[in-house]
Amino acid sequence: MYSIKTKIIVTIVALLAFLQTDAQCAMCRAVLESEQGQSTAEGVNNGIVYLMVIPYILVGGIGFMIYWKYLRKKKAR
Repeated sequence: MYSIKTKIIVTIVALLAFLQTDAQCAMCRAVLESEQGQSTAEGVNNGIVYLMVIPYILVGGIGFMIYWKYLRKKKAR
């Protein structure tokens, strides 16, 4: 259906789309915006993004391993 190049390019673009995201709930944002130093707010933002990305990396890695095993099995035939 789609070529492997197209799938790889779409995957890379999708992963790079998360680089500049601000992942904060409304309550965290309200509390952290009221303080003078923004370093705590940046730390919370980075922590939330870190926690959000890890499951995607794990699922992507498992999916890649399954795809790789399927590809090797297909080539062996």
